[in-house]
Amino acid sequence: MLLAQHCAQARFVWNLAVEQLGYRHHHQRFPTYVMHSQQLTEARAVYEWLRAGSQTVQQQALRDFAQAMANWRCRYPSAADLAQTGIVGPQALRVEQVNRRWSRVSIPKVGWVRLRRSRTLADWKSYRVTLDSAGRWHIAFAVIPAPLDGPGDGSVVGIDRGVAVTLALSDGATYQAPPPVGVRKAARALSRCQRGSHRRQRAKARLA
Repeated sequence: MLLAQHCAQARFVWNLAVEQLGYRHHHQRFPTYVMHSQQLTEARAVYEWLRAGSQTVQQQALRDFAQAMANWRCRYPSAADLAQTGIVGPQALRVEQVNRRWSRVSIPKVGWVRLRRSRTLADWKSYRVTLDSAGRWHIAFAVIPAPLDGPGDGSVVGIDRGVAVTLALSDGATYQAPPPVGVRKAARALSRCQRGSHRRQRAKARLA
């Protein structure tokens, strides 16, 4: 429940930032993260529901929004996929190993939460807790991978990421990602299930 509230509060401040763009005059600059952070402090003083949540999570949502605006090209950033809680900074390092498979992470306003590791954790700076379409929670740690050595001959190549072709290189080479195993079959099975049935819930979990 507390994790869901974190996600709702992050979406709330994100949508406020998007709504604010509609009141901006053409000659005015986009509000910066610093401006939004100051406004968040004022909003938390007014809304008790918002003040009860984690300021760290809400500020990270504004940082994500600022980054989305920096990358913006054709439309305003959407909060449709903001079913997540982002933690950056010293609090993101509060992770303890319980045993060979399990660890626990300290989430602001929630406390210690157990997680099952899928791989070894090393040199992370942040993490995100997300909710998938089947109602399951996941945690992903951001790790900078080790650099790969290039050919060393000064050559360059352009890469275009697409839908029909996964990667198209400027030298004519193309690479196709393998299709997800069983996704189409699981999607067809879900479409044949009656809405609200237990069978549909199980099919939805398989598809997720």
